[in-house]
Amino acid sequence: MQPKITVVEDEEALSVLLRYNLEAEGYEVETILRGDEADIRLQEQVPDLVILDWMLPGVPGIELCRRLRARPTTERLPIIMLTARGEESERIRGLSTGADDYVVKPFSTPELMARVKAMLRRAKPEVVSSQLKCGDIELDRDSHRVHRRSREVRLGPTEFRLLEFFMSSPGRVFSRSQLLDGVWGHDIYVDERTVDVHIGRLRKALNFSNMPDVIRTVRGAGYSMEG
Repeated sequence: MQPKITVVEDEEALSVLLRYNLEAEGYEVETILRGDEADIRLQEQVPDLVILDWMLPGVPGIELCRRLRARPTTERLPIIMLTARGEESERIRGLSTGADDYVVKPFSTPELMARVKAMLRRAKPEVVSSQLKCGDIELDRDSHRVHRRSREVRLGPTEFRLLEFFMSSPGRVFSRSQLLDGVWGHDIYVDERTVDVHIGRLRKALNFSNMPDVIRTVRGAGYSMEG
């Protein structure tokens, strides 16, 4: 599963530049131009990292950072703040509000990419590691291979992405709409019943030789994967 990064930047040219470079690094990127729109979106779906401009229309970046830190769902969300303010007092203010890192404009794009990678490696190693393990199941992102108790499990592309999504957050319950956003993408329309079909295929592939079912159906809520 590609790490997901949300860029909240109102300078459209810079937003496009960041998106291009982040996607070239293999990240899934969403760009938002306003702070109030980002506030709503980040309550709906939490990415793996946020790049946040200090000065934004709607809700300023510094205020949005404070709100994100106050919510249980985003209190540990990695945040890199972009700003034209280079004074030490402003950097201290940004960091004390909850930003994890602080980059002053104009900045070196390769340096920012390196900071993004380093922060993801520290804060969410499961999204950058090529190897995932959950119970007796092992998934290799690079080779696109899955093994259960040393036996290879053959999966289609969608089932592979679905398993990867589950294994990145074992034990967490995902609704069908969250699975659609995470696996298919929020820009693609797929009926929620499609999720059930692919869950069924994934279960069938994983549960050979009477293996215990690691995917749990949570009535009225969705699905989760047990470790």
